[in-house]
Amino acid sequence: MPTLIDTLIQIISLLVNVFVMLVIVQFVIGLLFAFNVVNNSNQFLMQIYDSVNRLMDPVLRPVRNIMPQTGALDLSPLVVIVVAQILLIVLNSISQSL
Repeated sequence: MPTLIDTLIQIISLLVNVFVMLVIVQFVIGLLFAFNVVNNSNQFLMQIYDSVNRLMDPVLRPVRNIMPQTGALDLSPLVVIVVAQILLIVLNSISQSL
């Protein structure tokens, strides 16, 4: 029978997985625009890209403010993913010890 902690870990894991998927979508669409595979006037992809950016900006902005500037390379999604994965590992460890 799952405990409350197990349920919370599953919810956090789901949210981390959704975030990782959004990072991948943002990255792929950004590459398509950067290498002119898709024109910036493609309204469908531009709306998806803007929506993903709006969803992720509140999470990524504080990390971007802390991290040093790296030019055109934005490492904040990677940092957030690594921190979230570490959090999941710690939570799983706590859950197994209880």
